[in-house]
Amino acid sequence: MKIGILTIGNELMNGRTADTNASFIAREINLQSWQVEAIMSVGDDFASIKNRLDYLMSLTDAVICSGGLGPTADDITTAAIAQAFGLPLYTDENVLTYIKDIFTKFNLRWVENNAKQAMFPQGAEVIPNSRGTAPGFSLSVEGKLIFVIPGVPAEAKLMITHGVIPALRKQFPQNEQHAAKQTIKTFGLSEAAVDDRLKDIDFKSLGVNIGFYPVFPENHIVLISRSKTQDQAQINLQKAQDKVSARVQDYIFSYGEKTLEEVIAALLTEKKLTIAVAESCTGGLITNRLTDVSGSSDYLERGLVTYSNAAKISMLGVPADIIEKQGAVSEETARLMAEGVRKLAGTDLGISSTGIAGPTGGSKEKPVGTVYIALADSKQTICRHYAYRWDRKRNKDMFSEAALFLLKNYLQGKINDTR
Repeated sequence: MKIGILTIGNELMNGRTADTNASFIAREINLQSWQVEAIMSVGDDFASIKNRLDYLMSLTDAVICSGGLGPTADDITTAAIAQAFGLPLYTDENVLTYIKDIFTKFNLRWVENNAKQAMFPQGAEVIPNSRGTAPGFSLSVEGKLIFVIPGVPAEAKLMITHGVIPALRKQFPQNEQHAAKQTIKTFGLSEAAVDDRLKDIDFKSLGVNIGFYPVFPENHIVLISRSKTQDQAQINLQKAQDKVSARVQDYIFSYGEKTLEEVIAALLTEKKLTIAVAESCTGGLITNRLTDVSGSSDYLERGLVTYSNAAKISMLGVPADIIEKQGAVSEETARLMAEGVRKLAGTDLGISSTGIAGPTGGSKEKPVGTVYIALADSKQTICRHYAYRWDRKRNKDMFSEAALFLLKNYLQGKINDTR
């Protein structure tokens, strides 16, 4: 089965918004063993939408459209599709009631133009949207299927998974093939290095496709196995996963969709450990990521941004002469920061970061991208020195990732470093 993807919105055409929906939809379609024939984007213009839709329908069995279902004047997708096929618009009273109930529940002021989100072309079937006010719809036209969903990524992802894909399977059962997917998330190897380590694995003979997806500062490996039965697809996938794991095991932090901070949350919870954070160069980024996980108050006691030397001295007890002799960016200072915040908070663990994010502040001995990460418990303090080469924002992202990866390895018993 051939699928076309059409993303709609002026914000896509002027570059103000990245088109993440198209890539997500394409990945999900390929996972079903269907073919993405073409991907197009278009602005909020009646004639242009019709033109692109006609072209995609000439090539495909179904077209998935995303965007332009909101309440504002430039949200014209529904009206444009109705006009393109000469269909009248009608208001679905059940949908209208649902939208109004949302406004009432959250004490939002009702504006009449919100009612346009309950309008559909004649013959359309509503696709529910549990994350927003604008439902989507499907429409059978000229023997082809058109799906229309909102452009908000969180809403689009949910509706593709729970609305569009099941409808396509039902409409085209002869195209169904069982698939199994695994995402392997890594940190510490470049995309090229990951590819080099896996280059002699014959994935084709295993019936598995492999993809490499950089998600800075991580690299994700995606394995997709397809077979006539789900059991065989899973067996082939496991064989491929085992081979990949053997080559890059030291750099893997997650099998599946869990983030690094979610992995750490599970480990800290399982071991009933608490942690405090002292940050300099990362400016609170490590603490921010730890708090991205619901329930983080169970293990995170506090996070301090001790950016100045004075803060390191007064809040963490780092001796002034250590900073003067060794520098604020040094192994000695990082160790004392981790030990200091642990003692101050009374936690099981303390972790610290001190470095030079750039673009200024570097030297020959300590160039931009230098960072020291330390982790202290009641018996030892571990410290690691890293050197990166990115701009300020990316260096900070790398620093925080390195800190969390070190913490993950410690919690899994993979490092033991005394001094």
